[in-house]
Amino acid sequence: MSFFAQHAQFFIQFAVVLLCILAGAQVGGIGLGVFGGIGLAILSFGFGLEPTSPPIDVMLMIMAVVSAAAAMQAAGGLDYMIKIATRVLHKNPKYITFIAPMVTYTFTVLAGTGHVAYSVLPVIAEVSRKNGIRPERPLTMAVIASQFAIVASPIAAAVVACVSYLEPQHITMADVLKVSVPSTIIGIGIACVLVNRMGKELKDDPEYQRRLQDPAYSKLYDTETVAADAQVSGKAKISVGIFLFAAILVVLLGAMPSLRPVFNDKPMGMAHTIEIVMLSAAALIIVTCKPDGNAITQGSVFHAGMRAVIAVFGVAWLGDTLMHGHLDEVQQAVSGLVQSAPWAFAFALFVLSVLVNSQGATVATLFPVAISLGVPAPIIIGTFVAVNGYFFIPNYGPIIAAIDFDSTGTTKIGKFIFNHSFMLPGLLSMGFSLAFGLMFSKMFFG
Repeated sequence: MSFFAQHAQFFIQFAVVLLCILAGAQVGGIGLGVFGGIGLAILSFGFGLEPTSPPIDVMLMIMAVVSAAAAMQAAGGLDYMIKIATRVLHKNPKYITFIAPMVTYTFTVLAGTGHVAYSVLPVIAEVSRKNGIRPERPLTMAVIASQFAIVASPIAAAVVACVSYLEPQHITMADVLKVSVPSTIIGIGIACVLVNRMGKELKDDPEYQRRLQDPAYSKLYDTETVAADAQVSGKAKISVGIFLFAAILVVLLGAMPSLRPVFNDKPMGMAHTIEIVMLSAAALIIVTCKPDGNAITQGSVFHAGMRAVIAVFGVAWLGDTLMHGHLDEVQQAVSGLVQSAPWAFAFALFVLSVLVNSQGATVATLFPVAISLGVPAPIIIGTFVAVNGYFFIPNYGPIIAAIDFDSTGTTKIGKFIFNHSFMLPGLLSMGFSLAFGLMFSKMFFG
């Protein structure tokens, strides 16, 4: 019996997931999320798959970040940030495509989780749009950088697991990081150069021009740019200070677990940490800067954020339900690939990470197989970055959030699902990072 015949039910259900993503993307708005509900109905009522728990923490993290960002916008803080960015971008408007991924990469390295990117995605989207820059470029690279930085973070679960498996071969944390850090930085940097030319300029994009003709869009999204010399109130500056302090505090709490309260001998989880800090920041902005309460919920950041929450609710829940129902057979199939062709280890890492959406689970599944087969440690370290295949199927939280935060419509899922905005940036970053990873690994380990 062929592999496809043996796993026919999985592929049929996988097709259902893809069709729901495609249909939701075409409808737009909250379509991506609600069509995830149709997919869940088919999988649970039709195929008998038990739904997993909805991605509550991801949704709540987005809501908390959006609360703070929307309050800052209502207080005039976003305009202040855009004013500062305008001064920089007037000199060279290409900077944001490089600055945005630098920020999210640094946040992830320090915090050990890519979800900290949520705090800057709405800012990246609005700064790009109001400066006439195609938001797709910095948004996609920012999300990709936040993923790839996991293998460069000494506190990330995937890195800790990698070191623990390779420790018997006298591999240390420093050995892994001296390969993963430079390879991902260079790989992402080269990808940024190429992605910076991706797509039409914003003023020439037909979808954006179509939206500009819609009175409802013009009412919700102020299409005028913020002048570099525009006057900004003191309260706007205070709101930015509070928001940035909260973002930096999240990173510090992630980097130093000892700063977090301990429950049952474990530091409080980062999801709860992000939610508490960002909700508190929103409250401080409201109390200190006194923005109009209606303006908070009527602003563009709030609307985009709530669309992202609904999209994550439906699509991420749908994808997780499918994979949880077939987790054993997926892991066995990919493990079998490594056993039959050890040279395909990077490909196996990539495929499994696409399916399970977890770098840590990918490492835990395949590293022991590779080690038992005698795959050399330098090859394992050089291909470590391949655990970042999240971008391949657009059902990962930050990807969905970035799509919804981009009000211009340039960041999107294409008609064929896989031709989405993150595919090219992700493949370029992966290809270059893998090449440099193997090169550095050979250089350091001979």
